[in-house]
Amino acid sequence: MYETPYQIPPKTRIGHVHLKVSDLDRALAFYCDLLGFELVTTYGRDAAFISAGGYHHHIGLNTWFSKGAGPAGRDSVGLFHTAVVYPTRKDLAQIFFRLQQANYPLTGASDHGVSEALYLDDPDRNGVELYWDRPRSDWPRKEDGSLDMYTRALDLRGLLSELKD
Repeated sequence: MYETPYQIPPKTRIGHVHLKVSDLDRALAFYCDLLGFELVTTYGRDAAFISAGGYHHHIGLNTWFSKGAGPAGRDSVGLFHTAVVYPTRKDLAQIFFRLQQANYPLTGASDHGVSEALYLDDPDRNGVELYWDRPRSDWPRKEDGSLDMYTRALDLRGLLSELKD
C-alpha cells in the first residue's frame, strides 16, 4: 500500500482522549467525583479537561455536538473504551473498593495475563477500562517469545486483599 514501510517510534504514547458526552456536569461527577480525576479547566459551558497528577489533560469532555443526545448504539462504529492505567495493583483495588461503595456496576472484570482489568460504562455508556499492568517479566509468553494474552475471570477477592496491608 505504501512504498516505504514505517514504524511508529517506540516511545510514542497516547496523550489523551476526548469524549462527546450529553451532560457535562454528569460526566464530571463520574470522572472527577467517582474516579478521582482532577478538573484542570473548562472551556465555556460545553467542555472540560481533566487529568491525573496535574497533566494538562488526559480526558477532554465536551457537549459541542452531543448535548442532550442519547448514547451511541452498541453496534455502531466508535470508541470501544477508554483505558486508564493504574500504577499498582493496590491502586486498582482501591478504585474497585470505591466503585463497590458507590454501588457502581461493572460490565466485566478480567485477568489478561499481562494485566488485570475492571470494565464499566460512564453515564453516556462510553466504555471505561481501569487496569494495572503486571511487570513485563511476568507477562505470559508462547514458546516463540510472543505474548500469550488471555481473558480469564479476575479474582476480585484477591484484588481486594491488596487493601489489607
